[in-house]
Amino acid sequence: MKMDRDALNVFLAQDFPEVAHMFRVDAAQPNALTLRLLPSPAHLRPGGTVSGPTLFALADVAVYLTILSMIGPKALTVTTNAGMDFMRKPPAGVDLLCETRLLKLGRVLAVGDALIYAEGDTRPAARASMTYSIPPKG
Repeated sequence: MKMDRDALNVFLAQDFPEVAHMFRVDAAQPNALTLRLLPSPAHLRPGGTVSGPTLFALADVAVYLTILSMIGPKALTVTTNAGMDFMRKPPAGVDLLCETRLLKLGRVLAVGDALIYAEGDTRPAARASMTYSIPPKG
């Protein structure tokens, strides 16, 4: 690993200050990570649940940080493909946890999975499969 939990949290604060307050890396290990979303009223949709775009952002940031934990702080790593299944409504007022795992980490592409849970609930609220392009060295 090239970046641990603390380094990833610092990276978020420095490179993405406009959204860093929403996320916290709780754990990072080789090819896996747990990212916490600290939801606010801005993340809710009618019906008292966290919105789909917020869940997508959580999965996207979580897999992105998982990749960076392995390759280092390459901010220009970008999403090239994403698929997401929404399985149940996460309740408002509860932190959301996203657990990731990298399935492939190549020179130019990385593929990862993400499972999102409401804290305290073992049933997934959403699942995502994400592919990223890694910038060339140099």
